[in-house]
Amino acid sequence: MLDTVSLEILKILQEKARIPNIEVSRQVGLAPSAVLERIRKMEKQGIIDGYEVRLNPERFHRAQVAFIHVQTTTAASSEVGQQLAAIPEVQEVHFVTGNDCYLVKVRTNDTLSLSLLLQDRIAAISGVISTQTETVLSTIKETSRIPLPESL
Repeated sequence: MLDTVSLEILKILQEKARIPNIEVSRQVGLAPSAVLERIRKMEKQGIIDGYEVRLNPERFHRAQVAFIHVQTTTAASSEVGQQLAAIPEVQEVHFVTGNDCYLVKVRTNDTLSLSLLLQDRIAAISGVISTQTETVLSTIKETSRIPLPESL
């Protein structure tokens, strides 16, 4: 069970995962050893899934973002999802309501790379009936942070 101190630790870590333990302990008013113990416990419980580095997509020629609706045959649906997830340019794969459809987020270099990805990789997957692509013109907010309550 999470208490308000653990929630505050999680908020701090979501903001800056590499923050020194001593700084977290100062912010929440606990000894560094107590903070470390809480973090390790939350890792073991699966509350903290891991830590990631956020890279600047433009520095790696991945500025083009698109969302693709991938319609599949009912029989091939879960297999298609796995194949979509294996494509390196694919960042997210969600099975959504509607016509046996996946919503896929991809990052590519430009529209030409996006077109090739659609034709050569996605459309080539057995069980894919059709795709509908929406390209992103600009991004206002993009985060993997989860909103946390102030207290439980």
